Amino acid sequence: MTRFRPGDPVQVLALGKSGHVRIPHYVRRQIGRVVEYCGTYLNPEDLAIGNTSGRAVDLYRVAFSQAQLWPDEDIPERDALIIEIYDHWLTEAKDAEHAP
Repeated sequence: MTRFRPGDPVQVLALGKSGHVRIPHYVRRQIGRVVEYCGTYLNPEDLAIGNTSGRAVDLYRVAFSQAQLWPDEDIPERDALIIEIYDHWLTEAKDAEHAP
């Protein structure tokens, strides 16, 4: 059973990890909405340093409002960025007002 389902609002954590991470800074601390569950895979952060025996992590496709991500740009409200994010970077969003 996965922690999140399609439609759930989520917030991206700012874990402060260095090295090979797949989470761009412009989505950290932002609120999005889960679009779909993509499967469970070995953590690429572990694989990047040769650890192939780590635990598998759920991967989600998450949508963010582009107007929320880049408020100084003239972007239509309905335009969204969809990005894949591993479970350990996500938490339940407390304020989902701006989630697409």
